[in-house]
Amino acid sequence: MKERLPRVAPHIRTAIDSLIELSTLARPDDLDHEHRRLLVAEMVATSLRLFDDDLTTGELRLVRQALREMRAGFTMFNRFRSLRKIAIFGSARTPREHPDYCAAFDFSRLLAARGWMAITGAGPGIMQAGIEGPTPEQSFGLSIRLPFEDKPNPVIANDPKLLKFRYYFTRKLAFMGSADAVAAFPGGFGTQDELFEALTLVQCGRNAIVPIVLVEGETADRHTSGYWTAWERFVRGSMHENGWISPEDEDLYRIAASPMEAADIVTNFYRRYQSSRYVDDLFVIRLDAPLEPSMCTAFEREFKDLLASGGFTQGSHLDGDDAPAGTPRLWFRHNRRYFGLVRRLIDRINDCPATAST
Repeated sequence: MKERLPRVAPHIRTAIDSLIELSTLARPDDLDHEHRRLLVAEMVATSLRLFDDDLTTGELRLVRQALREMRAGFTMFNRFRSLRKIAIFGSARTPREHPDYCAAFDFSRLLAARGWMAITGAGPGIMQAGIEGPTPEQSFGLSIRLPFEDKPNPVIANDPKLLKFRYYFTRKLAFMGSADAVAAFPGGFGTQDELFEALTLVQCGRNAIVPIVLVEGETADRHTSGYWTAWERFVRGSMHENGWISPEDEDLYRIAASPMEAADIVTNFYRRYQSSRYVDDLFVIRLDAPLEPSMCTAFEREFKDLLASGGFTQGSHLDGDDAPAGTPRLWFRHNRRYFGLVRRLIDRINDCPATAST
């Protein structure tokens, strides 16, 4: 890969290379060592250039703290890379006896029973309910320093999987960069900020497509507050009807009727679909089993709006894709638009029957 180091004097470049060689140890099986070394060298060179940029002390502190917080988040979550995780958003003001609190508790417990880990903001309300449902071993807390809320809830307070953030943007990066699904419960500005960020990142192709489910509790008469129904009326009436979002964008989320339905929506998303990535301009979908060959023709008819050219192809090998050998794959040349339609394609894949060979 071509080096992209900022312009630095040759003797500084040599010093950076020497420093990295002294501080790193290449493992025999680390085929990506040289690429990672170059990336770290670029970061060191960029940091040194800050001396010349006339940044204020406050700006330098922000850069330093943001880098520390990102490193802490990546390091912690990478230890649990093989386990599915769900980010749970909702109001810190929801009282313990509220139906939404009970729904968050039930939902997180259902997912924990299916092997998932929960990530919440570590505060009270829905955040506490979301980590009371699982065992402590299955919970993460990402707290934020606020003038009126400076302590994590007692469930996660002394857990080594609690991270404390100063900045919202690094905290949200930790949420979305680590979550295989998102669940939102009723809340205020913060909840909506987190939900719309998740929707925007998926809508624009800046985050992997993940299931986003909207949940609320039932009252004694088995009715909900209608929070998400009212929210959806706003989305359709003010955004969709004015052309500010596309019709397929509504496929990016699901409103669940109960915690059980919400848990099913999340886990069924990974029934056949496993993950996806771009290999050059190909959108590659990894599957747990191959599809019937006829499905490629059906997808070309049903999802032609996704195609930049060509059609859908199945195979167990693709140059440039680092999935384990033999992994079933489906790929197509994507126009990088209509990610709500890609979400619909994943649902269609999950509904496909297994091939005779499986």
